[in-house]
Amino acid sequence: MSINYEETANKIKLLAHPERLRILDVVRREPECVCHLTSLLGKLQPYVSQQLSLLRKAGIIEDEKDGLNVYYRLADEKIAVWLDDILGEAIGEHSKISQHKKLIACPCPKCETETEMMTESVFAR
Repeated sequence: MSINYEETANKIKLLAHPERLRILDVVRREPECVCHLTSLLGKLQPYVSQQLSLLRKAGIIEDEKDGLNVYYRLADEKIAVWLDDILGEAIGEHSKISQHKKLIACPCPKCETETEMMTESVFAR
């Protein structure tokens, strides 16, 4: 097997960026929309979209469209293994990410469904 050192070096450069690494840490757990990532990173949507575009062009993440909404997930298994080695396994959610996601006011269908389920469980008591 021949190694493409230039391509490998470019992926390493992409992974060395703190915000892209944070994005990857989130999307390796479950697919997320831009609104979640924007809130979790505390960055503006165009900035987050630019980082996602770079990662998508490199084949590290992929997007999945659901109507007008786009969800991003990790696409490269080698990167997933590397992230698990470096950041720890993605079993369950990191408590800080999990707590923050509960506070996000997001209009995407995923959030609306989660909010409805949480509201129903509170009122069912």
